Amino acid sequence: MSVMSEFREFAVKGNVVDMAVGIIIGVAFGKIVASLVNDILMPPIGLLIGGTNFTKLAVTLKAATAETAAVTISYGSFIQNVIEFLIVAWAVFLLVKMINILRRRQGQQVV
Repeated sequence: MSVMSEFREFAVKGNVVDMAVGIIIGVAFGKIVASLVNDILMPPIGLLIGGTNFTKLAVTLKAATAETAAVTISYGSFIQNVIEFLIVAWAVFLLVKMINILRRRQGQQVV
């Protein structure tokens, strides 16, 4: 069996196609969550703590010079990414919980 025919057999298996679809939907979902965090959640939170834009929150370790950029620790971006992760984790938890409820009703093994 040639390498190409083995690859073709592997690529068209149901699990690989399902995984690819899941990854594509996951990337799209990630963009939606990023927009939710950046455009909807963080502006009011920033307003509540004094009009702060979280993406600008950083500690400068070394100021910029004519030849080099500033060296900073961008903890505001980190905070946004943590919030984004928590939203995605919560959504996945709820999805798995819902699937488990449906499987119990049908008498199948739970994930």
